Amino acid sequence: MKVYLDFLGCRLNEAELQKWAMDFAAHGYEITSSAGEADICVLNTCAVTSQASRKSRQRVRHLHRIFPQCDIIVAGCDATFEKDRIAAQPGVSMVLDNSEKEELVERVVERWAPPRSEVRMDALEHPFESGRTRAFLKVQDGCNNRCTYCLVRVLRGEERSVPLGQVLQDVTRLVAMGYREIVLTGVHLASYGRDVGSSLRELVSTILERTEIPRLRLSSLEPWDIEPDFFELWNDERLGQHLHLPLQSGSDSVLKRMGRKITAEQYERLVDAAREAIPDLTLTTDIMVGFPGETDEEFEESLRFIEKMRFAHVHLFPFSPRPGTPAARMKGRVDGATAERRLEAVREVAAASKKEHLRKFLGQVRPVLWESWRPMRGMRKWSGLTDNYLRVTVAVDADVDLRNEILPTRLVSLEGEHLEGEIVLPGIEATQSRKEM
Repeated sequence: MKVYLDFLGCRLNEAELQKWAMDFAAHGYEITSSAGEADICVLNTCAVTSQASRKSRQRVRHLHRIFPQCDIIVAGCDATFEKDRIAAQPGVSMVLDNSEKEELVERVVERWAPPRSEVRMDALEHPFESGRTRAFLKVQDGCNNRCTYCLVRVLRGEERSVPLGQVLQDVTRLVAMGYREIVLTGVHLASYGRDVGSSLRELVSTILERTEIPRLRLSSLEPWDIEPDFFELWNDERLGQHLHLPLQSGSDSVLKRMGRKITAEQYERLVDAAREAIPDLTLTTDIMVGFPGETDEEFEESLRFIEKMRFAHVHLFPFSPRPGTPAARMKGRVDGATAERRLEAVREVAAASKKEHLRKFLGQVRPVLWESWRPMRGMRKWSGLTDNYLRVTVAVDADVDLRNEILPTRLVSLEGEHLEGEIVLPGIEATQSRKEM
């Protein structure tokens, strides 16, 4: 019996998907990359914005329309937020909210038992081929913050940490399976350990000390839960030199209405400490525009701060009122045309700072984890990520397989929003791709 897995939204959803893939494989199911071959389609949904909820439901309709043979199982945040509405969609055989996610594979086994029960060892080795080079590992769930715009706290519940011992077992297993990079994920990752007598710093340092993972990376971290001495962890070169610190706004008055536990000045001090400790840091963030009551003056203040921070990438989105949140009841709704103008202004600043960041590394040699390729005139155009989370491409002979290799690569030119590289290693003839190719 074949299972197709798909998700929308955050890296936490992807981490859950990878865990399900391994559990399905352990029960004898075959994981397929094509829904057209699948008997069961599992979709992990998102509800962080109204657009995300709409896309989740559209994806369900698309799966049923194109692949009517599939029994569709829907889980995740939108399955929690609009459970009855999703359950009524054609093709949906099961809906599991976030409180039932841990039981998903067991529920499927009970209802659609595979034709054989033995463990498929070949599937267990690489159960989720598209994520083979990087594994997303959920170590925390839930959130105790009270950001006024956020529905995730309601949908995911209170903070819960995976015990440190279990995380170590998971990391060790993933390393043995061949993963070269693990990304630790959570709804509020920086709060890890509060409920189990530990901390994110202890977790990271223990993983680095007691496992052989070649590269470890952290997903999004709320900045108010990080102390400057946290950055001492980056003395270990295996810890990826990338931080995603959500800002949302550079205006203190907007931050206050958002319920964010930080000011722009405090954020800037934290970033300065991070950059001093991690010289080649790639800093990314989230920015929201059009929050209720955001005036032109507040937006301009925010825009100036965003420009000052020199972010390498900005995940940008307009305010989306989510039913049940305080912000949805706030007055002073920003009209769509104004919000779009503000989005475009931030896009321009973000694009300029991204190019400035990428140019800093031209000429450097950095380790790149190569992930995937596409054909290009008798060659292969490979794509991978540096230790500090820069996207790099390189063209090599068609018979050269770089997948899942970490190789020293010279960053030679800037092409759009990524870098072109040349592998610095005897025996691999790399060819820099040209624009006309």
